[in-house]
Amino acid sequence: MSSSGSYQRSANRAHDAMRPVSIELGVQKFAEGSALISFGDTKVLAAASIEERVPPFKIGSGEGWATAEYAMLPRATHTRNQREVKRGKPSGRTSEIQRLIGRSLRAVLDFKKMGERTLTIDCDVLQADGGTRTASITAAYIAGALALGKLYVAGDLKQWPFTDSVSAISVGLCDDTPLLDLEYTEDSAAQVDMNVVVTGSGRLVEVQGTGERRGFSREELDALLDLALKGTTELAQMQRDAVAEVLDSVEELQSRGRHRAEPKDPGSVWGKPGE
Repeated sequence: MSSSGSYQRSANRAHDAMRPVSIELGVQKFAEGSALISFGDTKVLAAASIEERVPPFKIGSGEGWATAEYAMLPRATHTRNQREVKRGKPSGRTSEIQRLIGRSLRAVLDFKKMGERTLTIDCDVLQADGGTRTASITAAYIAGALALGKLYVAGDLKQWPFTDSVSAISVGLCDDTPLLDLEYTEDSAAQVDMNVVVTGSGRLVEVQGTGERRGFSREELDALLDLALKGTTELAQMQRDAVAEVLDSVEELQSRGRHRAEPKDPGSVWGKPGE
């Protein structure tokens, strides 16, 4: 395996470099939280909705739930794709990605602190150039944090339910060279393709690795995971920066103990009679 390799990436991008990442908040007026994220030419819009209800298996539990839906616009790719609604059901790929996004969110949520509410994230791919599922997961956390942050700051949510952030990145081998954040031409030609989901504190949530054209060694696996952790560390910082205002408000309220404060003695507020 080559550590630096002879593989030449577009725009002379380094093997361990991500594509330019941008995050725009509040893209959808009516969503409780929304974020448009770009990984190079891949663009995903994530919108968060909160409903005061839970699936049947959660009713009466006092706990919340989180789920996700994923879709790709017809002209997100080089040629037009038919909308899946016309086919009558989502494809196997779409179903698998939806479940992956949901699992990733649930790994960093304490449902007991949500109450019986459901957080739903809708991820729509506006443009696809590789890494749509990893971009969706990264944007989904941002949209979810914005939505739940509004509830918490308003006092409708008594405890902060996120235990950590979560993001994801793709890695792979092209011409025996480990690469970070594959674009479409790299993804379609990769010998090994892997999607890695990681929390902000560096804990692995899910690793999806496939030998597309050959198997891979333990050494190569370790090199790819090291690359992925480098990428998700960068993404976690971008997520913190994006939702800094909300997280700062949450931390301020937690430090003041607003949601845990005991009722005040009226005398301490108004003074004793005659004073």
